[in-house]
Amino acid sequence: MILHTEVYGEGEPVVFLHTGLQTGTTDFVKQREALQQFRKVIVPDLRGHGKSVSHDFSNYFEDAADDLRETLDHLQVEKVHVVGCSLGGLVGLRFAKKFSDRLRSLTLSGITADKPDNWAEMHAQEVQFQRELLENTEFTSQLDLQHESDWRQFIYMARDEDWYPFDDTSDLDQIIVPVLIMVGEGNKAEVATAAKYQSLHNDLHVCVIPFASHLVHEEKPDIYTGVLGEFLREVQNRLTV
Repeated sequence: MILHTEVYGEGEPVVFLHTGLQTGTTDFVKQREALQQFRKVIVPDLRGHGKSVSHDFSNYFEDAADDLRETLDHLQVEKVHVVGCSLGGLVGLRFAKKFSDRLRSLTLSGITADKPDNWAEMHAQEVQFQRELLENTEFTSQLDLQHESDWRQFIYMARDEDWYPFDDTSDLDQIIVPVLIMVGEGNKAEVATAAKYQSLHNDLHVCVIPFASHLVHEEKPDIYTGVLGEFLREVQNRLTV
């Protein structure tokens, strides 16, 4: 499916892939505003989010990667820098592995490489937290306005203990472009992921951001934006040499 997408600015294209239950225009706001002065910034709503209406979450990450490829074809954009966090990071990783010829660089945050030993306990706690969120009418009313699809289906998908694509996150196979991993020091699993990835890829950069955790681009937006901008400039310099 072709995703509802907003495009800002001109220049080398950068795609921002939002976190779960956000949209292209509500996430990565500071980063988009900074980069659109010099680059084309592409912000799609992932399937089932915002105005990208879908009720099929059965093969989410594979379908979402295909959606992004179809959307770029529709926009007549050949190669892109992909930036994603959490859900968007997982989709970005699948896209990078499946369509490596469409990629100039990959920036990830908010993902975990290996299944933690206490995953069952962690998952149970997350499911309980989500149940409590669904009882919050102010929260649900806001999401009803934000998403044209039944966003609750996304939460129901994540109730399956095997929903997380550890088969994808466990390695960086097929990815040959420069990679940037940004993690918050407060999330130990994601810090460990950055260290593991650095041992698997010979053109990977790691930034551990202090006083931050899962959503580093929101918690420390200035640091995140500065590092991302420097990374993209470095990649672009290599391409023009």
